[in-house]
Amino acid sequence: MPLSLPPSRVFAELVCPPGGENEPSGVAGGSSSCLAPPGREVHVSGSAELSARPDRAKVTVHLRSRKGDACAARSSVTRRLDYIAQVARQQGAVSEGNVTVTKHFSRIDNAYNMEAEVSITFSDFGKMQDVCNLLVEKLDSSVIISAPDFYHTSEAIDVLRRQVCLAAVASARQKAQEVCGLFGQSLGKPLLIREEEVKEWNGHLENPTTNSCESQSLQQRLQSATIFVSSRIFAVFEIKGGKKRKQAALMNVK
Repeated sequence: MPLSLPPSRVFAELVCPPGGENEPSGVAGGSSSCLAPPGREVHVSGSAELSARPDRAKVTVHLRSRKGDACAARSSVTRRLDYIAQVARQQGAVSEGNVTVTKHFSRIDNAYNMEAEVSITFSDFGKMQDVCNLLVEKLDSSVIISAPDFYHTSEAIDVLRRQVCLAAVASARQKAQEVCGLFGQSLGKPLLIREEEVKEWNGHLENPTTNSCESQSLQQRLQSATIFVSSRIFAVFEIKGGKKRKQAALMNVK
């Protein structure tokens, strides 16, 4: 879920028409020079940062059976596999495509060993906890349930990248409007919008966790898997004449 936007760092520059006394040589900070402006412009840069928690979690359930009879070993594991699939479907609202089962059958000494692994992908973390708790309650030590592995789908990451870019542009535009307002001017159409820097990282840098992955709580795992994206943009907007100037011109005509 996106965090609130921090204050943007914005640079603004009012550009005079060509041939003016203060014609700019380029953009501050070493940015590449702009095309010769057709009129008055305002140059701004803005930044934004957003984050999103994982939208998927994968839980793996391990189970095995060792018996002297091959059919008995298979039957013991199959019954538990059927129950796990039923619980995931009914309690976790998990579709069949989000459940993967692998089996391995072998003979060890004088016994038959049947092992299975079930990987279940959840989109609802509350239901994931309900399923895991129920499996522990009903199957007890006959199954081993791994800690959830949280991750983002590619679609979720793409949405976050677009949102943070748009937020940076919106913030820069708002600052450009305020700059123009100080001089009684109106903001015109954008002439240039360029994304200059994008950064992505996992976990919150201000509160790094020192715990190992095995000892992390559910909330710590969620925090560690949270993705952060920041964007910095540069934009050039046209400056229109102010309302007062337009009104004065109309009065002079009359």
